[in-house]
Amino acid sequence: MASAQPQPGRVSSVTDILSHPRGGPTVLRIVLGTHLRRLRERAGISREAAGDAIRGSHAKISRLELGRVGAKGRDIADLLTLYGVVDEEQRDQFLTLARQASTPGWWQKYSDVLPSWFETLIGLEEAASVIRTYEVQFIPGLLQTADYARACIRLGHPHASHRQVERRVELRLERQKLLLRPEAPKLWAVVDEAALRRPLGGAEAMREQIRRLRELAERPNITLQIAPFRLGGLAAAGPVTILRFREPDLPDIVYLEQLNSALYMDKREDVEDYMAVMDSLCATAEPHGKTAEFLDGLRFLDGLKRSL
Repeated sequence: MASAQPQPGRVSSVTDILSHPRGGPTVLRIVLGTHLRRLRERAGISREAAGDAIRGSHAKISRLELGRVGAKGRDIADLLTLYGVVDEEQRDQFLTLARQASTPGWWQKYSDVLPSWFETLIGLEEAASVIRTYEVQFIPGLLQTADYARACIRLGHPHASHRQVERRVELRLERQKLLLRPEAPKLWAVVDEAALRRPLGGAEAMREQIRRLRELAERPNITLQIAPFRLGGLAAAGPVTILRFREPDLPDIVYLEQLNSALYMDKREDVEDYMAVMDSLCATAEPHGKTAEFLDGLRFLDGLKRSL
């Protein structure tokens, strides 16, 4: 992930972050790293020199400033000294932030089935104010039922044991709880008609999934649009997710998932390109107000309409 650049006119202090914590340790690590990078650059110190100060390398400093790793209190203290931060109150604030950033997130209990590249997404979702996503083949994970999720997981992990599959299903359902919180993020999802016409998990599982989509589409923080086949070609070649955050120091981030890895992009030009694609998708897809009607009209499963 590229070095985080705050959006113009949006600045926060460590005091603000500690007073109103937003998100979990993933986001706090990124924020801490952003502030440490600013201090280093302000002091005119290279990454190599900073790495020497903590008995590490410039690569370690880079990972720290990108928020990819946590930091020991001793390392933070040494860096603050190197950067000329001598005020005890300010130093205490940075050390407190470092401790909070090292606290395991709730998802750590699923570390046996959670790859590190996906762990980052869960941490970012925790702090997001808006999550925009487009899916071609599957219903978005945040909207899946247990049976549908189970079918998706078995498809992607054909050699997983029953326990591993169930652990992944449990993780996916736990992840969805953020949409039900009092300060839940806004989820804006565009789903290709192809995902709705694939009876993944069988007819009954798909009927339950369609019912779930209709229920969720009525929530005030969820916008669901369908991209029907009649539109022909679409601007996006594959699934994409864009996250926007409450924390001013965090830029918008584009998430592109691959088979065994993921790409996170936050360079402004990249984000703007994907944002334009997402805007185009939302403009051409069926409006949210027609989603229930579209779902009701699906006749590809026997008895689907009667069951709704």
